[in-house]
Amino acid sequence: MSTQTERFISAIGYLGVLCILPLWLNRQSAFSQHHGKQGLVLLIAWIVLWFGNIVPVLGQVVWALGSLALVILIILGMINAFAGRLWEMPVLGSYAKRFNF
Repeated sequence: MSTQTERFISAIGYLGVLCILPLWLNRQSAFSQHHGKQGLVLLIAWIVLWFGNIVPVLGQVVWALGSLALVILIILGMINAFAGRLWEMPVLGSYAKRFNF
């Protein structure tokens, strides 16, 4: 079972660059590592979308829809981390498992 501190740090890990916190501060916690890696994948996806925004019209539509989807995933990830659940994101969650820190 995860502690209140682990849950809080894991939830913060979904907020962009702050994904480093659970990965660095709670290296021994599988719970924090799981959520930190998912936060890292969301950050990478957001950066890819941001670069895709350069393409006129189509890139902006994809960026808007993709950003909405990422915001929803961030909210769901934070809710599940606060609740102490090991939740795997749809689609992007499988990429998070590939990181070995």
